Amino acid sequence: MIQDLRVHHREYSTARSFEEVVTAFEVAVGTLEDIGVPSIVAESKDAADFEARIQKTLGPSGFTRFFSADHGGWLTFIGQPAKVRVYTIGNPLIAITMLRHDIRVGLNVPVRVTIYRDDASGTTRFGYDEPSTLMSGLDNKDVTAAAEKLDAKLAALAEQVTGAQA
Repeated sequence: MIQDLRVHHREYSTARSFEEVVTAFEVAVGTLEDIGVPSIVAESKDAADFEARIQKTLGPSGFTRFFSADHGGWLTFIGQPAKVRVYTIGNPLIAITMLRHDIRVGLNVPVRVTIYRDDASGTTRFGYDEPSTLMSGLDNKDVTAAAEKLDAKLAALAEQVTGAQA
């Protein structure tokens, strides 16, 4: 099966420095990078224990970081220095609100965001693909409703760390 989707990509542009946006983002988002979800799952006794352990990893935004990559560091090796990072973020408790209705949601959660310095415009950018549009092909009203809430949380995070509107 091949299915065409119309995905909305959001970008927030700010005069804030790359470093300021990255710092604000990393403060707002907790992290699981050091311990990983598998260890939380393995150590959890039941659903309540799992939820309590996840809650401890969430930042003030309600998100946690699963993975980060500094693409700029890699580009330096080929003589093209850049400031660009990609992050995989989410909240397993939010993901469950969608996964319970359609397991295929797992392709698009957790979500990816990027922060990069756009040298051409002299701005820092925060971008992501809206989860509700990524999941639109599932044609499930319960998934769509939960994904739209996730869209709103991502927009709030982007506005918080950039001080900009989409």
